[in-house]
Order: sequence, then C-alpha cells, then structure tokens
Amino acid sequence: MDEKTSSKVEGAPASPDASFAAEGDSVLITAGSGHLKRDLGPAQVQLYAIGAAIGTGVFVAMGSSLPTGGPAGLFLGFALWAVVMYGINECYAEMVCYAPVPAPFTRFAAEWVDEALGFAVSWAFYFNQAFLIPFEITALHRLIGFWTDKMPVEATTFAVIALYALFNCLSVKWFGISEFYLSMGKLILILITFAFTFITMLGGNSLNDRYGFRYWQNPGAFAEFLTEGPTGRFLGTLNCMTYATFTICGPEFVSMVAAETRSPRLVLPNAFSSFKYRLLFFFCGAALAMGIVIPYDDATLNGILSGDLAGGGTSAASPYVIAMRRMKISGLPHFFNAFVMTSVFSCGNGYVFSSSRTLYTMALAGRAPRFFTKTFRGVPVYAVMVALGFCLLTLLGVSSNTSKVMGYFIALVTCNQLLCYMSTCITYLYFYYGMKRQGLSRDILPYRSVLQPYAAYVGVVMTIVMILLLGFYVFFPGQWSIMWFFLNYAFIGVFIVAYVGWKVIHGTKPRSIGDADFGLAGAVKEIDDYEELIEFNMTGYSGWLDRIFGGMRQPKKI
Repeated sequence: MDEKTSSKVEGAPASPDASFAAEGDSVLITAGSGHLKRDLGPAQVQLYAIGAAIGTGVFVAMGSSLPTGGPAGLFLGFALWAVVMYGINECYAEMVCYAPVPAPFTRFAAEWVDEALGFAVSWAFYFNQAFLIPFEITALHRLIGFWTDKMPVEATTFAVIALYALFNCLSVKWFGISEFYLSMGKLILILITFAFTFITMLGGNSLNDRYGFRYWQNPGAFAEFLTEGPTGRFLGTLNCMTYATFTICGPEFVSMVAAETRSPRLVLPNAFSSFKYRLLFFFCGAALAMGIVIPYDDATLNGILSGDLAGGGTSAASPYVIAMRRMKISGLPHFFNAFVMTSVFSCGNGYVFSSSRTLYTMALAGRAPRFFTKTFRGVPVYAVMVALGFCLLTLLGVSSNTSKVMGYFIALVTCNQLLCYMSTCITYLYFYYGMKRQGLSRDILPYRSVLQPYAAYVGVVMTIVMILLLGFYVFFPGQWSIMWFFLNYAFIGVFIVAYVGWKVIHGTKPRSIGDADFGLAGAVKEIDDYEELIEFNMTGYSGWLDRIFGGMRQPKKI
C-alpha cells in the first residue's frame, strides 16, 4: 500500500465487526462484511450473477416486445441499452472491487455523496428486488398452467415460499451451492434455445423448412407502434428499449454478494469483467434469436398477448414454444417449459437473497429497524422473513389476470432499477473525482476501466432519459391511463420524498467532492489484511469449477 493510501485508509478506526485468525493455511474471517460469512467461491459468484439476472424476461417475456418493434427493433433496442449497461457495470466494478462491503453501492451513496441519497437508493433497490419476488412466482404459476389450469395460485405461492426459506435460511454456503446448480440449468437452457434457433433456421426441423431470416423480410424487420411510418418504427424500437431497461441487469447482483465472497479482490474483478460477454451472449443473443424463430405479426403470439386466445400461459406466449409447435416438434415444448421453470425459480431465489441482504445493511446503517441486523449462522433471518412475505403479493393473481399482475410488477421494478443505476453513476463520479482531489492513484484499484469517467456521465444522462420515457405511450392520443401512469412514474415521487424527508429530519448536506472517507471507517484496511492471509484450495472438483467459471487470477493488493 502506498503512502497516500496508507494515510487515508490505515488511519481510520477499525470496525468492531472484523475478526480473523490464521490457523495453518486457513483463515476464518468476516473482514469488512459485518456479521456475514465469506463463504462464496468464484464459481458460485459467477453462476449467481447469471442466475439472478436471467429468467422470465430473457426466455419468455421478451417476446411481448416483438410485436411492437419487430425483430430488428427488438435487437436494436436491446443492443443500444446493452452499451449503456456496460458503462454502468464499470461504475459498479471499480467501487465494489475496491471496497467489497455489504450492499456496497447503497453504502457508497450514503458515505461518499449524501446520507439522504443512501437512504433513498437503499429503499429503491429494496423495492426493486422485493417486487421481483412475486413477479417470478406469478410467472412460475403461469408456467405450471402450460400443463394444467387446476393448480391454485395459493398452492404455488406457499410451496415456493417453503423452498425459498429452505435455500435462504440454512447458510450462505448452501445458498451458493443451490444457486450454482440452478444457474447451471439456465446455461443449458439458453444453449438449447440458441441451438434450436440455429438448427431449425437451416432446415433442421420436421417440416424441412429452411426459413433463415425470412421473417426479417416478411412481414419485415421493423414493426410500427402507435402510429404509422418511420415515426411508428422509431416508437416500436423505443418501446423495445424501455423493456430492455427491465430485462438487462446484473452488476448489482455481483455487488450484493461482495461481502460474502471469499477473497473478493481476486474473485470480483473477473465476475464484473465477464459482464460484457453476458450482455452480448444472453441478452442481445436472445433478442436476435426470438426475432428469427417467429414473425412479429404471428397470430398465435398476438392472440395470447392480447388475451383473445385461451391457454395463454407465460410459456405458451414464448416465441420458442410457438415455433416448436408450428414445426410439429413433439416433446420439446414440455422439456423447454420445465427448464424455464427452473430458471424462473432460480431468479426468485436470488431476489430473496439480495433483498434480504439489502434490508440487513439498511438496518446496520440506521435506515431500517435495528432488529433486521439479527443473524443466525451468518444469515439475516428476519430480513429473509420479510422478503418471503413479499411472496404473498402473488395472491393478487387469485382475483386478477396474472398477465396484468406481472405487468404491474414490471412497471414498478423498472423505475426503481433505473433510479438505482442513476444513483450509482452519480456516486461513481464522486468516487472518481474524490480520489483525484485526495491524491489517490487509480493504480491502487483492483479493477480499472478505461471508459471512465465518460461511462458514468453517459449512465447518468441515459438513465434519466429512460426514466422519463418509461410510460411514454400513455401520452399518445387514446392511450391515456391513470393506472399505468402511476405504475410507471409513482416511484420517482417516492424516491424524491425519501431523499428530501431524510434531509429535513436529519439535516444532512451533500459532501463536497474529496471529503469522503474512502477507507469506510477501517473496512477497506480489514479487507487488505484478509487478502494477505486468505488462500484458495484449488484442488478437487470445487477447484476445477473455480478455474472454469471463476477464471482465477492473482489479486491486486491496495
């Protein structure tokens, strides 16, 4: 550690939560992690990042945007937002790899920018994750409806609650193991969907139909939305881009497990740097594949999405299932549906984990009731219980159309998600220029991006623009809806009220750039010491998985 860094970080008081002891080649440690245990290895972190981000939105719900934008509009909308998301990922990566503490980006906002911003973004992220739990369970219930409509919503809800409680309350180690294998299923599923698209478009189907990019020519590459002509095609692409802001995510999930990751300076940089491949392969690849297998004016797809056709379960509305049925491929739709169910279940499991850790950290910081800091074997049990309570919102599907209920959750989640991204980019700018003002070299960072600080500026501008455009369609003639206006924009007001309310009650002021404690009251120093002692056991099956999925490399000490 250089002299400048030492004066800023080592001089900070040590945290009472830090404890470690060397025993031979082993290290027992909770350095910089509160009372949470650092039990997650490289493979588990990588697969968790995949599992929490890729679910219903990628495999199924993305198809709902195809009729509004067409195959080219869908792909272009996702590709454009993927570029923005890559820059946002770089903001998370630099800060979190430097200080891998619990719920890091909410803590950074509070300690490096303004306590009021930390309070507002904490609750925005919490609601973002919490509303995704019932969204995934609702989707899971609709997937079950692919086979039978006799399964009551209540049975699905309470069965899933029991399973989520099992996976999240035992220990973080067993959570990581369960999520690892569930995420492996997602990898297999997306490979199957891409293989299905590639093989069948070349004529490898029971109809011997070599359809290729036929649907990009007829009915066309772009669909018209709300109006006709070039304006309609532009609006269709814009609508696909707004949906991409809901679907494309990931860096926040890597951040949420930072405090429970073994040797985070070694593991996390690789997890963040691989995000660009996830963007290209999973999100943009899925958007491209969906526009290949089915035309945007397909009668079955549009009939199911509009509710005119019966049996419109979530999986039945998937372009893949429709294409499989059209090609008369028996058995494969059932296999695909079963695999999608594991994907959806895995996502919900991850959201229970991340929302509970967010609430735990908020309680530690005084932004939520203190009893949420109670842990049992490293698990914040009360925070997990509240997360499981959000599962009960799935019961809205008892008296309402489940497709509409899913739409409600999507609108609520997307606004909060963009508010979190905007706040993280603002926080990064304070971090970047604060280090410069304090004379700290960027060479001390375990992860450095060549795109900064420009990526952060683009992130701030684009998230604000997309927040304002989320419900753009309600402002067109004949499209006004008070309900959808509030679903898309209400949490902007909640965020502002939370920010202003905290400032009024506590009298906080924004920190001047350069005044922040980048040592986080000794937490960074604790992690430095921990990294000097920790060693990985790279032998056996687990070591092989860590090398394959974790891309092990030497950490950069700071």
